[in-house]
Amino acid sequence: MIRVVIKIDESSEKITSIEVKGHSGKDVYGKDLVCAAVSAIITGGFNALDPKGYDFLIDEGHAYAKSKQLPSDNDAVVLRTIYTQLQTVKEADPDFIKIEIL
Repeated sequence: MIRVVIKIDESSEKITSIEVKGHSGKDVYGKDLVCAAVSAIITGGFNALDPKGYDFLIDEGHAYAKSKQLPSDNDAVVLRTIYTQLQTVKEADPDFIKIEIL
């Protein structure tokens, strides 16, 4: 199962980090559409963030973007879009992805 942990700053309600771990296990490596969708969302979304404002990791089975300070309004929209897209994948395949909000 893919586990997504999203941290939100209480005062601003902005997402400050997104971390993704694991593999869905829905299909074999290279044919797993859930993993492919999550990878595309994460890679594309992280590429749209200001690289100076985050600590990033993108590796097989583990990725995160952690803000070094409160995200800009533009980055806040990108992070919210990543979250919404991951929610859409979860709605389509709820047995293979878990999203936790902290």
